[in-house]
Amino acid sequence: MADYNAPQKDWYLILGACPTDDLQVLKQKYQKLVLMFHPDKQRPDVSEEEAEQHLQRFIDIDQAWKILSNEESRNEYNLQLRACELKQSWPVDAHITLDDMNWDYETECYSYTCRCGGEFILEKDETQEVETVVCCDSCSLSIEVKKVYPVRHVRRWTWDAEWS
Repeated sequence: MADYNAPQKDWYLILGACPTDDLQVLKQKYQKLVLMFHPDKQRPDVSEEEAEQHLQRFIDIDQAWKILSNEESRNEYNLQLRACELKQSWPVDAHITLDDMNWDYETECYSYTCRCGGEFILEKDETQEVETVVCCDSCSLSIEVKKVYPVRHVRRWTWDAEWS
């Protein structure tokens, strides 16, 4: 789960939960759903197609619990959700490039001062994207940071250049 692409499934939705729910609430929702969709708890008269759907739902519920019950994987998933939200076409306060930002060698982060006095902070590993939306650490403003690729100057060879 290290990349910041859009998550394939909404694990909170699968559990009927919210990102703000604590672990106890998540556990209660998980336990209720896992009992409801467990393959051993299905009625014998269920069609094969419905049984397959219940099995897939059970697998999704179990996977959601594995991700959301572990603090590290839950935080990583929440970061993915946030990155996905930021990539949506939301208004941004400014469009800048990495060249406009300041590089801090100690923290290995780019920073840009917000008009509120706060900072827009972009970590080195977040610069892989061509465009990244970054939120201010003090207010609700956001900026779009574009990665600029250096332009190579190529000398054109001409017949005149050969003789000069």
